[in-house]
Amino acid sequence: MSNATPDRLGQINLAGDTDATFLQVFSGEVITAYDETNVMDNLHFTRAIEHGKSASFPMTGKIGAGYHTPGVMLLGSQKMAKNEMIISVDDLLVSDAFIANIDEAKAHVEYRQEYSRQIGAALARAKDKRCLQTAILAARASAIVTGMPGGSTIVAATAKTDGLVLANAISEAAVALDEKDVGEDGRSIILKPAQTHLLGRTPDVISRDVNDKGSLSVAGYVGEIDGVTVVKSNNVPQGVVAAAAGENNTYDGDFSGVVGVVMRRGAIGTVKLLDLSIQMTGNDFAVTHQGTLIVGKYLQGHGILNPAEAVEIVIA
Repeated sequence: MSNATPDRLGQINLAGDTDATFLQVFSGEVITAYDETNVMDNLHFTRAIEHGKSASFPMTGKIGAGYHTPGVMLLGSQKMAKNEMIISVDDLLVSDAFIANIDEAKAHVEYRQEYSRQIGAALARAKDKRCLQTAILAARASAIVTGMPGGSTIVAATAKTDGLVLANAISEAAVALDEKDVGEDGRSIILKPAQTHLLGRTPDVISRDVNDKGSLSVAGYVGEIDGVTVVKSNNVPQGVVAAAAGENNTYDGDFSGVVGVVMRRGAIGTVKLLDLSIQMTGNDFAVTHQGTLIVGKYLQGHGILNPAEAVEIVIA
């Protein structure tokens, strides 16, 4: 009897790597899981670079105005303070897993989809944590440009347990941004799930925000308070966070008592040298190691840009 000729499902156009399309599916699952878990990507400024280890962000102050005396030549009398912030790229951040062939053969369920989901979620969590730590550090930072305001802190002792107190603290943070001439568009408050649900269970908060920004349903939902969009994240830092090897920017600090951070897009920035990508070993590795190695990775760094656009809310 002659041998069968298998139609290799993973090949592209019937040639080449027999796992080619499998990798594409896996990569798509990782990216989907990353997008579903990550909340900070759209809440701050990102710059992609093609080479180098850092990027410079020019920062400018305000320019003044004065009355003109007839007949006096205008020669440019106003000056504007300037500075720059440099954000470095951290070391390569990876999430990797090895799946042994023998385990896949014995398993009665398909595990690769779950590995893809977990790798994407792990990378998203790592980025969100560093971005949120940076945002809170921005709220504690002094002005970058002479004459411009720094970050702000709102102390509300019962904000973790009293929804109305928390809502009022968010309103106070919005006022602080207004008083620093921070634009009203793109403002967000990032809170842990307990506090977002607390807002939704507070009748006074819901009733003042019901229209298209909230809901009086049983579940309760608050989408926005005084122009500040409510965002839920498990990655709001708590306690003391130490510096880690491979970090080329400052993310560490004492975040005890932090409830959340109100921020606008320009508060922090990300430098992206290598975007999220996925690698999977081929047949040679599979033969020598009898399994498949899967790696998700990116090369990025995060830093403070404009402290005036960040306000932390703390209980003490």
